[in-house]
Amino acid sequence: MTITGNFADFSLPELLQFLDQGKKTGLLYIEFLPEGDENRKKQVYYMWLHQGRVVSAADRLDQQGLTLMIAQRAWISERVISRVTQISSCFINSPLGLCLKSQGLLQPEQLKLLFNSQVLRPVCSLFQVKDALFRFEATSSLPLGEMTGLSMSATEVILIGLRALRDWTALEEKLPDPTSGLSGFMVKQPKMQLNAQEWHVWEFVNGQVSLQYIANQLTIPIATVQQIAFRLIIVGLAEEYFMVAATPTFTVEEPISTPAVTFPEPVKELVAATKPLEKSVEKPSVSQSFLKNLVGFLRNKT
Repeated sequence: MTITGNFADFSLPELLQFLDQGKKTGLLYIEFLPEGDENRKKQVYYMWLHQGRVVSAADRLDQQGLTLMIAQRAWISERVISRVTQISSCFINSPLGLCLKSQGLLQPEQLKLLFNSQVLRPVCSLFQVKDALFRFEATSSLPLGEMTGLSMSATEVILIGLRALRDWTALEEKLPDPTSGLSGFMVKQPKMQLNAQEWHVWEFVNGQVSLQYIANQLTIPIATVQQIAFRLIIVGLAEEYFMVAATPTFTVEEPISTPAVTFPEPVKELVAATKPLEKSVEKPSVSQSFLKNLVGFLRNKT
């Protein structure tokens, strides 16, 4: 399986999360032109994954990157590493870092520092690249000579890299809108270790309040809340929830009056005819003059 694309369409955090969720094994090839470089020399970076976990990374394919990294720190010379790898059977099927540790040449803390320099720091720098080509090729072949023996899930790599990120320009368009909320996928607390600010934002993951409201409540910049929200979303702990706008209140610039309806004569008669029956059938009143005339008439007759 081969996956190709561009960071402009599919950012590196999104790509790593996809590879982690799919438990992919293979080589991720990244090619880009660094901004601000007058020579504009193309840079290439390689990252190896095993079942969604990052096991190694380098800017070369000759499997000498880790050896040079160790030698530059003056921990073990290149000559010694070469000699040991030739005489020890450990190097046939095991990562270089673990073999050197088994020989007593490297300590666990040194392996952690090497993995940090080899994987975490470069990935954080790559998060700042907006335009880069990538290609992922599925392969079962892993570069043992470039591996410390340590690994980390791609999701953890994303979280650590984004926490250390200072320039969010490349990911600015990916940030959730301030008017959006966050909806959580899990009822229980996430197993992933979150820092203090992430926990504070996580407490508002209910789909009922906006990011702007969260920023106001926590008294931190909205940009910071957006970045934290993006981290929670990209590692699968939440999703952006587009808030339903409240019923709008219309403002009428000019008062609206109900126009008077003028009925033509035939219609007036029709309206009068349709009045309630009990109102139209009323007892007629007898006038006083009529009664006087009636009394006078009767007297003359007598």
